[in-house]
Amino acid sequence: MSFIESLTLTLALTYSVSLLYWSGKKWGAAASGVLVSAAILSSLYWPLIAALAIAVIIIGLVNKFQPQVAQGDMRSNNLREGVQHLLALSMLLVGVQFAVNSALLKAGVTPWLMRPDVGDAFLPIAGGIELKAIVTLGIWDQTHPAAAVMLTVVLLTGLLCKRAFCGWACPLGLAGEYLYKLRKRFIKAEYLPPAWLDWPLRMLKYLILAGLLYIIIGMPAAGIPGYLNSNYHKIADLKMALFFITPGLVTLLCFGFILSLSAWRRQGFCRYICPYGALLGLVSFLSPFKIRRSTQHCLIESKGMNCDKCTRACPANISVHTQLNVRSDECQACMRCVSACPKPEALHLSTRNGIKLSARGLTIGLIVLLFLIPLIAYLSGFWVSQTPTETRMYLIQHLNSIGH
Repeated sequence: MSFIESLTLTLALTYSVSLLYWSGKKWGAAASGVLVSAAILSSLYWPLIAALAIAVIIIGLVNKFQPQVAQGDMRSNNLREGVQHLLALSMLLVGVQFAVNSALLKAGVTPWLMRPDVGDAFLPIAGGIELKAIVTLGIWDQTHPAAAVMLTVVLLTGLLCKRAFCGWACPLGLAGEYLYKLRKRFIKAEYLPPAWLDWPLRMLKYLILAGLLYIIIGMPAAGIPGYLNSNYHKIADLKMALFFITPGLVTLLCFGFILSLSAWRRQGFCRYICPYGALLGLVSFLSPFKIRRSTQHCLIESKGMNCDKCTRACPANISVHTQLNVRSDECQACMRCVSACPKPEALHLSTRNGIKLSARGLTIGLIVLLFLIPLIAYLSGFWVSQTPTETRMYLIQHLNSIGH
């Protein structure tokens, strides 16, 4: 585990302990802090131990100078944007580290910068095949183990937190928001497709997801060990890295189309193309948490007023003010609608039996899923790739001759 991974992980978990403490759950915060600290200190891995000390200092300084941030005592929109930007910064640093490591291997130089294993999260097909290997054969891949871990983590976020990963963590969604805002500064008009066309367009991401699932499910169980031991699998992350570092004309055109789509329509990439969004949209139907509207407190029923602030705040154009329970697969649990509602008790993210989840609670849950499970995987030996650097250097020199 690289230092950037270690620092991000420990900072996130330390922050979640801070949020637990300031939400009034002091015993839970103390127990969680001791558990996380004991796990990190017992690893005897100095980057994790150093990162824990730095994380504690950072949270302490933030609590002194910006207590509303450290305590999560801020509007849900500000809390979400803070989480998004910090995670995006972390992924940017990981991407730079991964690119430098790959470039040094390509140049035939022993890398002085460690490979970040979390980069395997961008190998969804490999992760799916690895999960299939675990379930059907009891085999845990040692080449890209983090791919299976992170795919499991993302699925769990959808199951427990709806599509909060999309709304609170995904760096692509954040980039799309900036592109959309930039476009709105010059072209203010909206050019949304009509409803009869929007629905078929939304199905495109499910078609892409179906294609990926076909590859994973269609692979015979008997052929999985051969695939996991193949040079193609060993080099999959480097192929991905070079795909972004040295893009061809077709790749650039695809990037241009995705960027244009994100600028043209708010959450355009998420809504029409992203297969991860499609997968989480399906899994989110099983989540006990939904955006629920209380007719007892809503101004529409209680006062007879014509209020649609929640709907206007929704980036997915969900008609929140006309529904009691929002079950849409496009809902990202971003809580913009909750923040926009003039009546605090009228709209909330909750279960059917009334268990409410605040923005702070959602942040804690998301951070725990995204970072505690990888920490457990690392301590259990199911995170770091076992492929030797010499093997990776040899394979990247013969990258073009390695196929499926």
